[in-house]
Amino acid sequence: MTKKDTIKIFEDGAISTAWDSDNEKWYISIVDVISVLTQSIDPAAYWRKLK
Repeated sequence: MTKKDTIKIFEDGAISTAWDSDNEKWYISIVDVISVLTQSIDPAAYWRKLK
């Protein structure tokens, strides 16, 4: 998998992304998305409980 790692900005929060050129798909960090959307103090714990 060839990746081009980038950081996207959404509502002043950083979201880690990776491009998979073989499959032509973007992968995003769900913990970063949770952090931006919920403003949780511990987004990783929020994700563990949610999943």
